[in-house]
Amino acid sequence: MQYSEKIKTLAAQAEVALAPHFARIDRIAFENTGRVMDLFREFRVSDSMFGSTSGYGYDDRGRDTLDAIWARVMGAEAAFVRQQIVSGTQALTIGLFGILRPGDIMLSVAGKPYDTLEEVIGIAGEDGNGSLKDFGVEYRQIELNDAGTFDYPAIEAAIRDALPRLKMIFVQRSKGYLNRRTLTVGEIGELCAFAKKLAPDAYVVVDNCYGEFTEEQEPCAVGADMVIGSLIKNPGGGMAETGGYIAGTKRAVELASYRLTSVGCGAEVGASMGQNKIMYKGLFYAPHTVAQALKSAHLVAYIFEKLGCRVEPSWDEPRSDIIQTVITGSEQGLCAFCRGIQAGSPVDSFVTPEPWDMPGYTSPVIMAAGAFTQGSSIEISADGPLRPPYTAYFQGGLTYESAKIGILAAAQQMLDAQ
Repeated sequence: MQYSEKIKTLAAQAEVALAPHFARIDRIAFENTGRVMDLFREFRVSDSMFGSTSGYGYDDRGRDTLDAIWARVMGAEAAFVRQQIVSGTQALTIGLFGILRPGDIMLSVAGKPYDTLEEVIGIAGEDGNGSLKDFGVEYRQIELNDAGTFDYPAIEAAIRDALPRLKMIFVQRSKGYLNRRTLTVGEIGELCAFAKKLAPDAYVVVDNCYGEFTEEQEPCAVGADMVIGSLIKNPGGGMAETGGYIAGTKRAVELASYRLTSVGCGAEVGASMGQNKIMYKGLFYAPHTVAQALKSAHLVAYIFEKLGCRVEPSWDEPRSDIIQTVITGSEQGLCAFCRGIQAGSPVDSFVTPEPWDMPGYTSPVIMAAGAFTQGSSIEISADGPLRPPYTAYFQGGLTYESAKIGILAAAQQMLDAQ
C-alpha cells in the first residue's frame, strides 16, 4: 500500500497522542481477560468439552458449561450461546418474541432501533409477514435528549401511560445507523434502576451488539433483565464463524430458549456439531480482539478529524462500543472511504464495493467487508446507508496493525477523491 507523506505524518502524530488512551484500553482488556480465565479455571474447561454432539444434543457437557460461563461473564443468572443463531438480528428476534405477548407494549427508550429490527417489530415492511405488530404487540418510542442521554421525564410519562400493558423497556446500547452517542454501562444501570421503580414487572432488554468487553461490566451486572448479541461481533473474538447469545435473568432466558427451540425443550437441546471449541476459543480471545478494534477506532477518529470530517466519538473520548462514525458529507466521500477499507482488507482486497439494496435495510447500503467470516463486524469493515449526511460506520480490526493499513488506505482514497 502506498500513502502520501501527509497520511504517514498524521498516523505518526496519532499514535503519540493516543498512547494514554491505548494504555487505558489495555488495562480493560487485561481485567476482562482475567475474568474470562478465572471462569475457565472455575468451570474446569478441558479438551473433553470440545467434542461434538449430534441429533438432539442431550447432555452436551461442553455446550452447557459454555452457557454457564457466558452467564457469569455477562453478570447474569443464565445464558445460552448457540451456533444455530445466524445473526444478531435473529438473536434479538428470539429474545423479543420470547418475552412479548399479544396486547403487550414494547417501549424503546433510546430512539429507533437498528434498521434490521424495523420489520421484526412491524414499523416497516408489509403486514402479514409475522412481525410483532402482526401478533398484536404495540411499539412505542422515546428519543434520547439533546445531550444524547436518556430523557427521563419523557420515559416516566411513557411508562405510566403504558401500564399495565408495558412488558418490555428496550435499549439499544450502540448507535447503530444513527448519529448519536453510544450508551455506557453506567447509564444503562441508572435507566434500569429508574425503570424498575416505575414498572417492576417489565423486562429491561438491551441490544448489546458491538458493546461487549469495551468496559469492565456488561448491562446485566447493573440491572438489565436480558442482553443479546452476535458472535461475529465482539464476543466471538474473530474465531466464531456464526452464532449468537442471550443472557439475563433465569426466567427471561428460559422464555427466550422456548422461542429458540420449542416450549418445554428450551436450551436443553441443540447439538453442538463440533462448534464448541471455536466458541470457547472466541470467548478467550474476545477481550484482546475488542481492544484491537477499539484502538483502531481511535486511530480512525484522529486521522479523519484532522482531515476535516466530523467524527463520533472524538479521538480522545473513551468508548462503549467498537463503532466509529465518520461523517463524510457526500455520497462520493462515503464510497471513497469504503473503497479504501476494502483495499486494505486481508480478503477480497481487489473488489470495489458498490451500493446495493441489502435485505432488511430501508436505504441502499455500501459495505466494505474484506473479512474471513462473512458479515463479521469484529473484523475490519465499514458501511453506511446512502442518505445524508453520508456517514461511514467503521468497526473492527482483528489486529491493530492490519486495521491501520486499511485506515490509511481509506484516508488516501478520500484525499484522492477530493
